[in-house]
Amino acid sequence: MSIRLNPAVVSDIGPHRASNQDAAFTASWGAAVADGVGGGPSGDLASAALVHRLVPGPMRITEPEELLARIREANWDLRAHVRRDPSLQGMATTFTGIFVTPDDRLLLAHTGDSRAYVLRHAQLLRQTRDDSYVQALVDSGLLAPEAAASHPRRNIITASLGGGEEDVVSVAEREAVVGDRWLLCSDGVSDYLDDEEIGLTLLRHRDVGPAAEALVALALESGSRDNVTAVICDVVDGLADLHERAAFAGSAAERFQEQLDVIA
Repeated sequence: MSIRLNPAVVSDIGPHRASNQDAAFTASWGAAVADGVGGGPSGDLASAALVHRLVPGPMRITEPEELLARIREANWDLRAHVRRDPSLQGMATTFTGIFVTPDDRLLLAHTGDSRAYVLRHAQLLRQTRDDSYVQALVDSGLLAPEAAASHPRRNIITASLGGGEEDVVSVAEREAVVGDRWLLCSDGVSDYLDDEEIGLTLLRHRDVGPAAEALVALALESGSRDNVTAVICDVVDGLADLHERAAFAGSAAERFQEQLDVIA
C-alpha cells in the first residue's frame, strides 16, 4: 500500500493585522506552515522566503537527515537576505511541516509554536511541543496548562529560523496511517481554540477544504488577533505525485518565487 496527502489550506490576514506573516504550501508529498516571528522585521518575507527556498519545485525526501539538511539550506537563505539588507536583521519564522517519503513514511519537521495535530479514530493527538516561554513554564510546573492560552507572554518563542548557525529544528518520523487527518496551523488558530473545538471542527467536515475554511472562520469568530492559517491533510491510499509542484498560500502566495532574491 502506498500513501499520499490530500491537502487544503486557508490563510486569512485577520482584522487586526496589516500584513499576512503566515506562509504555507501544500502538495500530495508534503505540506507546511511558517509564521513570521512577531516583533521582528519583515516576518512576511522570512516565512515566504523560507518556504520558497525549501520547495522551489517538487521535493523528494528519503531520510530525516536529508530533510534537516534541506531546511538548514533554506535557513541560510534568510541569512543571505539580511546580509544584502541589514535592516532585516532579526527577521525569523517558525516552521512546521510533514513530508511523505518514497517508502511511505511520514517525516515531521518543527521549530517554534506553529503546531501539528493528527486526528486518528476521532481522537485529536498533538504532535509538536511549542518552543515557547509559556511552554517552558508549563513543563517546569510553574504554570498550569489551562492558564497557558491566556498568559500575557504566550507569544514569546524560544526557537525559530532566522538564518543563524545556532537555529534549532527537529525532524522525526511519525506513523503514516490511511484515514488520519493532519492539521498544521499557526498560533492564530491554536491560541484561540482549545483542542476540543479543533477536534470537533475536523470531525464535522468530510472534505479537507470545508474543514480548513471552518477552522479559520471559528478562530476569527473566537477573537483571533493574529493571522490565521490552517493546513489540513488527509492521509489517503495512492501514490504521491513526486513531480507535482507545491501550491502556496499566505505570504508565500503574495510574494511569488520570482520576486524573491535567488541566492546561488
